Order: sequence, then structure tokens, then C-alpha cells
Amino acid sequence: MKDLTEKIIGAAYVVHNTLGSGFVEKVYENALSFELKSKGFSIEQQKPVTVCYKENNVGEFIADIVVEESVLLEIKAVKSLTKEFDSKLLHYLKATGIEVGLLINFGESVQIHRKVFSQKKKPSMQHLRTI
Repeated sequence: MKDLTEKIIGAAYVVHNTLGSGFVEKVYENALSFELKSKGFSIEQQKPVTVCYKENNVGEFIADIVVEESVLLEIKAVKSLTKEFDSKLLHYLKATGIEVGLLINFGESVQIHRKVFSQKKKPSMQHLRTI
């Protein structure tokens, strides 16, 4: 897993070094998706995920990018990352059952927070209901 996250981080730096700062999040998301695909990674961009509580749909969210069904990426283009962004990423990990997430900020410089969320009972990506 460390090798995969290092390659994702390397791709994020390639994107930032090429584009620089100042674009909206969607531009960086698309560029990073392109960069990861060109390196042969399986990615899902804008993956819809339903949050369930006791077998009931209680909400939905869209994951920016999921790489190899094992790393969830949350993309930002802000001045600096806040605790709220970290918290959001942890909630996404909990809802998907994915253990590793990267919060990648394409601000003035690349900022990356790596989060790991381990759960006893993890839903499989195949069992998550998509919108």
C-alpha cells in the first residue's frame, strides 16, 4: 500500500509542477486522473457512494477519485488544509470501507495528509450501493 500511495503522491507533484497553483479543484482532479491512468492505474472518478445506517440509506456523497479500489483521494485547491477536511476524509473512508485516504491540496504548494481508518467490519466496494 505504501508503494501505491507514494506513486499517487508522485503523480500529484507532477500535476502541480506542470499546472502550478490557481486552478479550481476539478482541473486538478481531471489532471491527476489523467496522470494516474497514464501510469496504468485503475481509477474511478466521481464515484457515488451511499451511506447506510442499519440497512437504510441516510445520505450520499461523491468520492473524488478511488485508485485501485484501495485508496480514496479527496482533492482540494485551497490556501491551507483544515481539520474539517481531515474529518471529511475519515468519514468517507468509514462509509466506503477503504482503509487509506489521501487528502491532496493543490494550493500554492502541494500538501498531502494521509489518513488510515481501520474498521473491524469493512463493506466490500462491490457491496456499496452506488447512486
